Amino acid sequence: MRCESFKYGKSKYDHQEESLVFIGPGQTFGLEPGTPPIQPNGWALAFHPDFIASSSIFKNISNYSFFAYDINEALHVSEREKNIIVDCFKKILDELKQNTDAHSKVLILSYIELLLNYCVRFYERQFIMRKNLNTDILVQFENLLNEYFTSDLILQSGMPTVKYCASRLHLSPNYFGDLIKKETGITAQEFIHKKLIQLARIKVSDTTQSISEIAYSLGFKYPSHFTKLFKQHVGKTPNEFRVVN
Repeated sequence: MRCESFKYGKSKYDHQEESLVFIGPGQTFGLEPGTPPIQPNGWALAFHPDFIASSSIFKNISNYSFFAYDINEALHVSEREKNIIVDCFKKILDELKQNTDAHSKVLILSYIELLLNYCVRFYERQFIMRKNLNTDILVQFENLLNEYFTSDLILQSGMPTVKYCASRLHLSPNYFGDLIKKETGITAQEFIHKKLIQLARIKVSDTTQSISEIAYSLGFKYPSHFTKLFKQHVGKTPNEFRVVN
């Protein structure tokens, strides 16, 4: 269906046809004021959090990060993918029409999980299809970190967080984290640490500052935390690295 008028929070959905919308508990969804009445055409699945309690879905719900994506991160599906999704909906509907027995809940949960797992596959495909856009975001991420590390922000606020970087790039933390992992093979947090250690190597090589002074200049409250992270990435403590170099 065409959904350009639908609102999610204070923003509009970025899609029109053949798309999936995910709404978690406490999130709002509606129409722009004054929007002419429309007749939606599609499928909807709603389930109470208690229904999935103790199931594998509940245990793995954090893996379905698209429930926390922002408006500009909608999932667009192909005709073939849409047919797969609709087939899952039909299986759930057929089961709901059956007389309830000891197997009903187990089967419905398995179909919901199948539906969500297909959505994970389609989201990962979308990251590949948006390769050029993702590369641009990665470049922006690197530039953002370079600016942050060379400004007073690192002294004022400490090491940049994934949430901060995602916000500056106008993305939700979940989508941003998924994108960086797909593009680089490491998490956004690990990427931040990697960039920080690149700068730390240069600073440690300069013997005019003590290791403690370098740690504080890089936003660490405790030099021991800096030493631990440095050794984790470099294989040597800052002092050992300084001696060798």
